[in-house]
Amino acid sequence: MQTVSIGDLQKNISLLTKIDDSLTIVDKRKNRAVAIVYPIEQNSVAKNLAGKYKNRVNKTTKSLQEIKEQALTEAFGEKYGLSN
Repeated sequence: MQTVSIGDLQKNISLLTKIDDSLTIVDKRKNRAVAIVYPIEQNSVAKNLAGKYKNRVNKTTKSLQEIKEQALTEAFGEKYGLSN
C-alpha cells in the first residue's frame, strides 16, 4: 500500500490514474489517514468487499417505491407519534 499526502495529490492528480495498488491519502498536519483509494480493475479488492454482506440482505418482492413509502411512514410515525 502506497502513502501520499494531500498536498502531493493536489500537485500531481495524475497519481490517481496511474495506481496499481491501494493508495492511502494522509493529512500530514494531523498525522492521520484521510482516505484509502483502490484501483479499478477486474480483480480489485473493492469488488470482493462489495459482496461481503450480500447473504445478509433479505430478499423481497416489494418494489423500491413501496419500500421507500413504508420507511417514510415508519419515520413519520416515530417522529410525530402517528399510527396506521
